[in-house]
Order: sequence, then C-alpha cells, then structure tokens
Amino acid sequence: MTVIESKLDPKSEIFECDRQAMLAALRPLEELAVQVLEAGGGKAVDRHRSRGKLLARERVDLLLDEDAPFLELSCYAGAHDPRSQPGARLITGVGTVNGVECMILANQSTVKGGSLNPDAVAKQLRALEIAERNRLPLITLVESGGADLPTQADIFVPGGRTFRELTRLTAAGIPTISLVFGSSTAGGAYMPGMSEYTVLVKNAASVYLGGPPLVKMAINEDVDDESLGGAEMHARVSGLADYLAEDEHDAIRIGRQIVADLHWRKAGPAPSLPADPPAYDEAELLGCAPADPRRAVEVREILARILDGSRFDEFKPLYGTQLVTGWGSIAGYPVGILANNGILFSEEANKGAHFIQLANAHGIPLLFVQNITGFMVGSAAERGGIIKDGAKLINAVSNSTVPHLTLMVGASYGAGNYAMSGRAYDPRFVFTWPNHRIAVMGGPQLGGVMSIIRRTAAARSGADYDDAQDAQVRREIEEMIETQSSAVYATGRLWDDGVIDPRHTRTVLGLALSATHSAPVVGATRFAPFRM
Repeated sequence: MTVIESKLDPKSEIFECDRQAMLAALRPLEELAVQVLEAGGGKAVDRHRSRGKLLARERVDLLLDEDAPFLELSCYAGAHDPRSQPGARLITGVGTVNGVECMILANQSTVKGGSLNPDAVAKQLRALEIAERNRLPLITLVESGGADLPTQADIFVPGGRTFRELTRLTAAGIPTISLVFGSSTAGGAYMPGMSEYTVLVKNAASVYLGGPPLVKMAINEDVDDESLGGAEMHARVSGLADYLAEDEHDAIRIGRQIVADLHWRKAGPAPSLPADPPAYDEAELLGCAPADPRRAVEVREILARILDGSRFDEFKPLYGTQLVTGWGSIAGYPVGILANNGILFSEEANKGAHFIQLANAHGIPLLFVQNITGFMVGSAAERGGIIKDGAKLINAVSNSTVPHLTLMVGASYGAGNYAMSGRAYDPRFVFTWPNHRIAVMGGPQLGGVMSIIRRTAAARSGADYDDAQDAQVRREIEEMIETQSSAVYATGRLWDDGVIDPRHTRTVLGLALSATHSAPVVGATRFAPFRM
C-alpha cells in the first residue's frame, strides 16, 4: 500500500492557530468530565463508602481484565440540559472480561440512588442496541431505585423498551448477566429478572417490584427488606438469584467466572493486516481541523495519523476529488474509507455509492470521516442531477450491511450528514471531535434564509419591513443554532457515542472496530433501485 505523504507543517502559524482552537474546544469537556467523575459529590460518595460499598467505577475496574481498556460511551449524556447530571447516572461501555469483549452497564447509585431519568433511559437503550448489533455479551452492575418518579411521564414508555431489548438479546443468543449490589426496585427489578444469569450480594442486594412502603399502602402488609426481596430469600426461596455472593468482590469474581464459562468466540474475522503505528505523530491531529469551520481541511492529513502505517490505497483519486475514498486498516482490521474534502457534487455522490457497493461485495467495514456542509445547490447542480445522484449515495449508505463507523471532525450539515452515515443511518459507532458542529445548516445560512422568506412575504403583502427587527431576529437564530449545533449539545442528546480528544482517535476507532468483529461481517447483496 502507498504511504500517505504528509504536507502538514506543524511549525506554521495556521497549524498553531488550529491547534490552540482545538485545545480551547477540549476545555469545556474537561470541566464536564470532572462532574461526571464526581458522581453525586463528596457527601454522597462518603455516605456510599460508609456502607461498605464500592463505587460504580471501582466495580467496573474490578470486573475488567487487568490493564484492559474500557471504551466508555455516551460519557456526557444529559450535558445539554442544565437540569440534568452529565453522565446520566449510568456508566456504559465496551470492555474485556476474561478475554471476552462485553457491553457493561453500571448504575451510579451515588446520584439519586441510581434512579433512571430520561437521559439514562436513552443511554441504556443505546448501549443495548450496540450490544445487539455487535453481538456483545451484556453485564449489568445493578444498584438502582428504578424510575426517577418526577420525570415518569418522559420515561414510562421508552423505559419499558429496555426490558424488551434485554430479552431480545437473550433470544438472539447474546448472554445477559446481572450482578446486583444494592436496591433493585420496580423497573430496576426487571434487569436481574430478565437476565440469563443473576448474582446477588448477601445482606446488600434487594430486588422487589414494590418496596415495604408500597406493600404497606397496597395490601397493608408489614414486611422488611430482607423478607420481601433480600438476596438470601431470592437464593433460597424465589429462585431469582442463581448465585449468592458473600460480598461485592465475590460477586465480581462470580461474574467473571460466568463469562469464562460461556466459552464465547468472535463471529467476525480476526485482524489480518500489520497494526503498526502511523508514520506521523498522532498529537498533530490537534492541528488537523480548521479553527474556522468554513475553511476546508485536507482529510488525508487526518488519515495519515490514524491508519496503520499511514498506508492508504486511494480509489478514483482523479474523479469526484472532494470525496476521498480508499482502503486502509486500523488495529489490523481492513477498512474502506469515505472522507470529505469538501462539498458533495454529483461526481462525489456517484463515486461514494460505487465504493460502498465494493466494500459490501468484499465484506469490508466502512469508516466515514465527516466534515461536510452538504450537497451542492444551485441551477447547475440541479440540472446536473444532484438530487438523483445524492439519492444513490444515501441509498447505498442505507442498505449497506457491513459495519459503519462514523467520525465527525468538523461540520456535519443537512443531507451531507445523512449521506456520510450520520446517526440516523445506524452506524455501529459515532464519535466526534470537540470542534464538531451539527445542524440542518449553519446559523448564518439559516438566519439569512429566514430573513429572505420574511422579506419576500412582506413585499407580497405590501407591508413595511423592519430592518432593525430583522437584524435582531437573525442574531437570535444564529445564537440558537450556535448553541444547538455544538459538540456538547449534540453528545448530551446522544446524537453520537462520545466526543473524543483527537489524539485518541486511532485508539477509539481500533477498540470500536474490534467490538464490531464480535458479530459476523457480511456485505449487502441487494440495494434499492438506483435512479440512473
């Protein structure tokens, strides 16, 4: 394969400007990370420890193999909403347990008892979706008071879907394991109840549909926690507990042994290419995205710093040049790459659709690298067939069955987001850089369009037009779009699986690719009819 020849000058003024802009974009995420790690604050943590309990992150660390990486997902769920706790009271991610890549969920009971609010439900559903599509055994570390009752109207319907998806995992042959460390109440009780394997901690776990106060109100029965739903009762009487653990460490030991006894094997191909590091410094990725989102970025510079050995065999390099396509590998896994070097014209759309078909024909996963303002507009583009050609690309993306990974390194606007396998098109994983912007269109463009529409309407009706008010409305629209298109807002609403430091891109993509190969990698044999 050809090694990409980098033309990036790390000593240039423009590189340093872009690098400083990226570091500035990382700072709000570092502040959010502190809130996520605090998990309820010092008093809640101290109270939790005084009960002899491990924190949720400590449980995850003990469950994982020694020195195994943990690909945490949706870290900042809820960060868009000042009323919510960043992280959504739940830890989710992919990690290795006894040599098996698993999806791990852990309730953070130091935040309102681990009760599930709307953000937590959405985060849990996304984790279950990733587990199902990538054939990852599921391990849930349970300590939850169930639904967050003040927000019950927003979680009752979607919350019920979590139990449906849990049992569908089992039906698909994907193991589900629950380790229960504390209260598992109401909806939380169905997590162990619908798992294949359950482990309850003696004198700590309690599982019941209604706690003692509700039982008193409903049937006037006086009963204590242990008699109603304690670990020993479920191990000796109800049969809900498959294993009774002496303490938390014992529960984790049992959970690891359950995984070992699965004798689980990946169904996809193993890495087949050399996984040597890129020829260029990954730290230089900090300066590979433009400080000004209107400025184009040379995407090959990014590829040179994430691909194995910086090797890249480009496909159709002289045609549709604003979409870079070709073959490379990450962590030894072959990948086909579609990366934006500008706006999409008809040529780029046709090239991308062709390339996606080839990847499916050979069963090769696809990596989409987005920095896209959309498809070309205007009379020349319309006469040239931009709609039908864009439809071909969206058709190919929609019906492709090889794993898709999407990395957003800049703008992601309009149908360009769709055509490059945005979140709505079910990529296996979506990650973004902190400079990322996502919306129907940019703020100035949307404000200008609305201004033209209002001005035209006023002219048709013969009304006077207030230019000062128009300017004020345009400013308000631009400010709204600036807020709602930011990386923090998008990741808070789970439009992606995480905002990552650009320097970690190769590692994150490698872990995600490994996870996708737990399932078979099979290309599509049929697409919807292409409009030629």
